[in-house]
Amino acid sequence: MAVVSITINGHSYTVGCESGEEEHVQAMAYQVEQRIQRIRALGFNDDSRILVLAALLMADEIQDLIDGKEADSIKQASLEVERLHAEQTLNHYRLTELAERAEALATDLEHVYIQKEERPDT
Repeated sequence: MAVVSITINGHSYTVGCESGEEEHVQAMAYQVEQRIQRIRALGFNDDSRILVLAALLMADEIQDLIDGKEADSIKQASLEVERLHAEQTLNHYRLTELAERAEALATDLEHVYIQKEERPDT
């Protein structure tokens, strides 16, 4: 386990993380700090309110991403359903064609058999 030092809203924190994840944790802290600075620029000074607003801002961004992914997932699923339906329709036509060919072959074989039975032995 690794330990990394981050600063958020002017306060330093020591945070534990998996080895090799230190830069990732620092990048996340930077993202939080960026939102805090945007909120401070709007004139907010109360630390608790700033942190709550930053959390809500980030939650809103996350929800937008989730909604976008859900929309993409729905679109992908819809395309997959259309593809499967087209494939099923094609397979139905192929099976129908094969069944008709099999029936035609059976009819031809039946005619050949009947003709062979009707011929006198030579």
